Amino acid sequence: MSTAAELLAAYDAQLRGEQEGATAQRSTRLGPLRLFVFGGGRGFITYRDLGGLAGPALASLVAEARDALAADPAVTEVEWKTRGHDRAPGLHAALLAGGFEPQEQESIMIGPAELLALELPLPDGVSLRRVTEPGDVRRASLAADELFGDPPNEARVVDLIERVRRGGEVWIAEADGEIVSTGRMDPVVGTEFAGIWGGATRPGWRRRGIYRALTAARARSALERGVRYLSSDSTEYSRPILERSGFVRVSTTTPYEWRR
Repeated sequence: MSTAAELLAAYDAQLRGEQEGATAQRSTRLGPLRLFVFGGGRGFITYRDLGGLAGPALASLVAEARDALAADPAVTEVEWKTRGHDRAPGLHAALLAGGFEPQEQESIMIGPAELLALELPLPDGVSLRRVTEPGDVRRASLAADELFGDPPNEARVVDLIERVRRGGEVWIAEADGEIVSTGRMDPVVGTEFAGIWGGATRPGWRRRGIYRALTAARARSALERGVRYLSSDSTEYSRPILERSGFVRVSTTTPYEWRR
């Protein structure tokens, strides 16, 4: 079993930078940053190391990156993804000054895929399936928006359909034709990893094993595709479930969002 430090090192080496934009429509470099534009007008900014930038130089880089993406009229929102273990003095203040707003902090959870690849029962009347048709993917995306308390976002629908076209997976649990839980799994080409994302369950259906069963299905599919590790940016709902399964909290991540 790998240690937390080893898992974090693998995360930094394999999952940061160009790999985060595998399904992007456009990619550019700006100093230490990678700037991506995804389907539906969603911009994304990431990096592996800011190279010690601080103060006015860092504030200038934030503004330059924002302006580079905002220059595309199709881009309506931009996410700057931060990690808790990075050395980035002054980044929070620079992002606020640049018009970015911090969102909820999440835990970066990593573990071997086989720890989750179990055969688990579902409650009576609940079925689980992987969806690939654009209509079903759209239903799943809009359901996830609802379950996370967000307004319907057509940009995310477009992006998710493109991710599925490129090999990503979307899974849903249904009861009486209603989506009660959803989540996706994205293998990261050229690495040992896949990400499990967007896991959410309707409040009335929580604590009944549906999220665990949906996660187990994604883990089994990942193993079939040769994935060694799964990573997840987890809310406080899903973090304890993954920890009980043996996953390790290696760091935290906080997205900062700019909207046109």
